[in-house]
Amino acid sequence: MNLRLTNADDIEQLVKMRWDFSNEYSQNKFEEDTYEEFALECRSFLKNAIVSDKWFIWVAEQEGLILSHIYIERIDKVPRPGRKTNPFVYMTNVYTLPEHRGNRIGAQLLKKIEEWARTNHYEFIIVWPSEWSVEFYERNGYKRCQEPMELMLD
Repeated sequence: MNLRLTNADDIEQLVKMRWDFSNEYSQNKFEEDTYEEFALECRSFLKNAIVSDKWFIWVAEQEGLILSHIYIERIDKVPRPGRKTNPFVYMTNVYTLPEHRGNRIGAQLLKKIEEWARTNHYEFIIVWPSEWSVEFYERNGYKRCQEPMELMLD
């Protein structure tokens, strides 16, 4: 298995995986006739993300098939006096194909990202887990932190 950053050749698989991920965890399934509109937007996002210095999309692939992916966004912090200010990373869109779950692929990808984050001197990795993924993150060393506050705008 190859754990690596994504490239432009992966875009179509990533678009389909995002669609499947959204449908799997949504109470209201998306109609197939809306796929192409979604795919256009998602492709545009991915093309920009892959060449940016803000997004890092990690994949676990085997023989050209992406089995799992994790999206990481670098968040720059406002400098503070008296200490070096390092960015942190926000982890989102963590997904493994259903038929490959339970094989520690996601755990391997998390470990690779942890090593990468340490090497790049990120301060911490933050994730807002769904209720059904908390145990997965806890098994991999993540700890609950104080809940953030939010203001919903829609």
